[in-house]
Amino acid sequence: MAPIDSRLQQEPFNPFLTHAFLASLEESGSATARTGWAGAHILVEDADGKLRACAPAYLKNHSQGEYVFDHGWADAYERAGGSYYPKLQVAAPFTPVTGRRLLLAEGAGDAERAALLQGLRAVVRKAGASSIHITFPTREEWRKLGDAGLLQRTGQQFHFFNRGYSSFDDFLGDLASRKRKAIRKERATALAPGIDIEWVTGKDLREEHWDAFFAFYMDTGSRKWGRPYLTRTFFSLLGERLADRVLLVMARRGGRYIGGALNLIGDDALYGRNWGAIEEHPCLHFEACYYQAIDFAIARGLKRVEAGAQGEHKLARGYRPVTTYSAHEIADVRLERAVADYLERERRQVAATIEAYEDYVPFRKG
Repeated sequence: MAPIDSRLQQEPFNPFLTHAFLASLEESGSATARTGWAGAHILVEDADGKLRACAPAYLKNHSQGEYVFDHGWADAYERAGGSYYPKLQVAAPFTPVTGRRLLLAEGAGDAERAALLQGLRAVVRKAGASSIHITFPTREEWRKLGDAGLLQRTGQQFHFFNRGYSSFDDFLGDLASRKRKAIRKERATALAPGIDIEWVTGKDLREEHWDAFFAFYMDTGSRKWGRPYLTRTFFSLLGERLADRVLLVMARRGGRYIGGALNLIGDDALYGRNWGAIEEHPCLHFEACYYQAIDFAIARGLKRVEAGAQGEHKLARGYRPVTTYSAHEIADVRLERAVADYLERERRQVAATIEAYEDYVPFRKG
């Protein structure tokens, strides 16, 4: 894929939309045709060959690693005699992080966006794919995709929002007393077995850190998901190309690394990505993934922490419910009609769920 210049993003720096990140996935064998992520990226150039817009797109023969679930659609279509795969996915692979998906150069607009959609539709026709799925776009982009005729879907995640806190204790001061005490107890429990936490980023990242983290990732990933996608080479490439945007939160006991969480650093957000451990300790996951992320975001002046998909347990730990978005276009009008009806009901349910979640946030009333 041609390099994506940061100016194409028209938003604060998002590491998941960089050439460095996407190329590392492909070059390491993590996102390739062999793993079901065949690159089919769309580029729009002007008459002088200058890049005006692009979209990271993948022809897929399964629905894994996307975090927006369409297994039911695939099953229904297959039972009706259709072929749901391949499908075309516009996404940052394995990454449920919001950001622009149709990337426009400075000065580009509706014409270039339409050209990207035209290119995606051409790939669908040529490959005999069933559908286009644009996952985790921004809300503004989602609205424009709806105007262009794509089906609109919503989901939800939990994010921490930094309200100008000066410290973790300052954040705790915003919480109800009972919740504040519970978090302090969890943090003490996590570190009680003599565990200490280390932040590793930038020039301090070494291969020994990646060796340890990869062992955590494979152990936990194999038990939870069955098939971890990211290869050992991917982590080395990530460290070479985006070291200043990587934060490893490493847990050590007795001088030995026992667990860790991988985060990427944007201009205004910290993105929690992967967690793993080779020892089980109560509350260590909460400490490494959620509380340390809040600590780091406050220290760096970042506006929010996006801690990945799902997880109602994040509510009690200071993370609030937010809406996520996706857009879909299905070639078979019969399936598209059925999905459109389902999505209308689902959007109402998601909105009601998020409203209900707000009653359970741990912050002091008023």
